[in-house]
Amino acid sequence: MTITNLEEAKNLTQQFTSKPSTEDLLKLYGLYKQATEGDNLTERPGGFDFKAAAKYNSWLNFKGISKEEAEASYINLVTELASKHL
Repeated sequence: MTITNLEEAKNLTQQFTSKPSTEDLLKLYGLYKQATEGDNLTERPGGFDFKAAAKYNSWLNFKGISKEEAEASYINLVTELASKHL
């Protein structure tokens, strides 16, 4: 399977028949946000919104990575996960 762009990769994740681990989902989120928006410059969510905080931190983990590098990493991760979840 060859994925050529971010949109194809995103669409493929919506076809997964089983759910990836929370760790993989957070990594997908962080890479996607970095690839589409660049560094996370948003305000940290409130302390009791654990899901939003986890997503915020995941995106923050990729700070400084170029959009192109984040996109390539996202596509590679989706390709890897597709072999397990399709």
